[in-house]
Amino acid sequence: MIAVQAPASVPNPLSVPLNAPEHCPGTESELAGKSDACAGCANQEVCASGATKLPDPNLPLIRDRMTNVKRKILVLSGKGGVGKSTFTAQLGWAFAVDEDVQTGIMDVDICGPSIPTILGIASEQVHSSSSGWSPVYVQDNLGVMSVGFMLPTHKDAIMWRGPKKNGLIGQFLKDVDWGDLDYLIVDTPPGTSDEHLSIVQYLKESGIDGAVLITTPQEVALQDVRREIDFCKKVGIRIIGLVENMSGFVCPNCKNESQIFKPSTGGGKRLAEDTGIEFLGSVPLDPRIGKSADYGVSFLDEYPDSPATTAYLDIIDRIKDILGD
Repeated sequence: MIAVQAPASVPNPLSVPLNAPEHCPGTESELAGKSDACAGCANQEVCASGATKLPDPNLPLIRDRMTNVKRKILVLSGKGGVGKSTFTAQLGWAFAVDEDVQTGIMDVDICGPSIPTILGIASEQVHSSSSGWSPVYVQDNLGVMSVGFMLPTHKDAIMWRGPKKNGLIGQFLKDVDWGDLDYLIVDTPPGTSDEHLSIVQYLKESGIDGAVLITTPQEVALQDVRREIDFCKKVGIRIIGLVENMSGFVCPNCKNESQIFKPSTGGGKRLAEDTGIEFLGSVPLDPRIGKSADYGVSFLDEYPDSPATTAYLDIIDRIKDILGD
C-alpha cells in the first residue's frame, strides 16, 4: 500500500531572503515588511509593497530543466547514520548498470555532503558551460551534483543559514545541465527541515515520483521515521516504501547472521504495517559496505555474493515495480 495524503499548507523556506534578519516572517507573509523583525532590514520597503508575493521567478526555469527528467525520487531518513547516503549510492549504481538508463544523483545534504566520497569522486570539481553547470560523472550514465565538489578542501565546514542552502538547491535544479534523465535521486539530510521544504517547493510544479524512507531496527531510529512519514503525508509526497538497514550482522567468513540492533518494538517491518506503507525489505549489516563507501567503489559490484547485495537488488527491483518501470 502506498501512503498518500493531500498536501497541507507548509512554510515556504524560499520566501526568506539571504540577507534577512533572524526572525524574518518571510516575503509571502501578511507581516512582510511590517513586523518588528523587519525594522532596519534592507528589504523592508520592497516587502511592504507586496512585490515579493509575486510568483518565484526560479520555478519556470526549474520546470523547464525537469521536463527532461522522467523520475524524481527522494531518499529520506529521520535520523542520521542509518545508511541513507550509502543506499542512495547503491540505488544510483544499480540503475546505471543498464547502459541505456541515464541516472543522476543530487546531494542536498549541504552540511554533510558524503555522496562524493561514497562514489569515489571526492577530488573532482564542477565545471560550467554555456548550458549551465556540468554534473560530475561516475560513469557515462551516472552524473552527480554536490556542494562537496565546491569546497576548497574536504575539511572545510559549511556554516550556512537556511536561505543560502535553499539558494544552492535551487541552482542545482535550474542551473545544472542534467540532460535527459530516467532517474534523478535526491539524497537529503536527516530530519524535515529547510532542505526538505525547499525540494518540495521547487518541485511542486514538476512533481516528485516518491520517497524511499531509510531506518535501522531500534526504536530510537523508528521514532524519527514516524515524523518523516508524517512530513511526507502533510506535504503530499508519495511514500514508495520503507527500507530497514543494519537489520543483522553477516559474518563474511561463516555467513551466519546475528542481531546487532535489537528491534525492540518490531523494527521497520512492524512500523510499515502500523502506518500502512510498504516494507521494501531489510539489508543486513556487512562491514564491507563501509569499506566500499570509504574507497568509493560499488558494493554491489565488489561483493555480488553478499546477502546484503541480494537484499539491495531485491529492494531496488521492487522500487522499479512500484514506479511501473
